[in-house]
Amino acid sequence: MKITLFLAVAASLLIGAAPASHAQIKIGTVDMNKIFSGYYKTKDAEGKINEARTTAKNELDERMETYKKNLEAINKLNEEINKPEFSQDMKEQKAKARDEKIAETKNLEREINEFRATREKQLQEQAVRMRNGIVEEITKIVQEQVKKDGYTMVFDTSGSSLNGVPFLVYADKDLDFSESIITALNKARPAGGGTAAPAKKN
Repeated sequence: MKITLFLAVAASLLIGAAPASHAQIKIGTVDMNKIFSGYYKTKDAEGKINEARTTAKNELDERMETYKKNLEAINKLNEEINKPEFSQDMKEQKAKARDEKIAETKNLEREINEFRATREKQLQEQAVRMRNGIVEEITKIVQEQVKKDGYTMVFDTSGSSLNGVPFLVYADKDLDFSESIITALNKARPAGGGTAAPAKKN
């Protein structure tokens, strides 16, 4: 889940606030990928999505097993219909049973396709909702830190342009305050609850 955050005060406001020679500009950086990975709720969300995917897979596997058994039953009925020792009445009964099984299997196939498409869409929507919620929480903490410490501009060092070129080519490591954001986010972690991946130091 890659996210990009770019918080900056418009240049026009900076110019209008004070002459360039007297302007107090404070620049900071954050690594949003690092923060996202280090937040305990990210691991919790991934766990919930994986659990939902496992449940969906199990439900799909059950339907596929029934589908497989139906195909085997149809093949067996076809073989019995062709057996010369069976009477015509018996063959007609087998043919009727086969046709009913074929209709049942076609309905099951349609149900499987609909189930797969619906559940995949639901899982994607669930993942997006969780991601957006986490991004919103991270952004809020970053903005609070920006106001508290009086930053003029904050850049995301993990961000890249559409052609893959980093937005920020270079920044002194001392400008980065990602660790303080991760610490603030994880203060609310329940005891024995979600586990966040340890963030690497810059």
